[in-house]
Amino acid sequence: MASGKKQIQLLARQFFKLSLEEGVLSAARVGGVLEYIARHRPANTVAVLKAYQRLIAAEFARGQAVVEHAGAVNEALLATIAAAMTRKYRRPISAVAQPNPSLLAGLRVRVGDDTYESSVAGQLAQLAAAV
Repeated sequence: MASGKKQIQLLARQFFKLSLEEGVLSAARVGGVLEYIARHRPANTVAVLKAYQRLIAAEFARGQAVVEHAGAVNEALLATIAAAMTRKYRRPISAVAQPNPSLLAGLRVRVGDDTYESSVAGQLAQLAAAV
């Protein structure tokens, strides 16, 4: 069974690599991969598609800064955050606002698995953990 899972992961990674154009996820290439899968139906198609989808979602998350905020956030701030993250990660990063009233004030920025905390709620949590 383990070899079946390995084959699924290997095939999903191969499809993922085909989805990149010059190291960047390409909607056209993803569409081409999905058309190929629909026509040729590999063994364990659903499992392959789920593994492929996880890889695509992770790559998409790596290129997007989710800016959680309690108050209003303007486009200039989002552009500044996107530019800073693009410099930091050395790849294009877009920024999207996501309201989060539990923050009280400040921001939390997530890029992929990385989180940058600059909120009152985060500072209070750090204080509580230190006590």
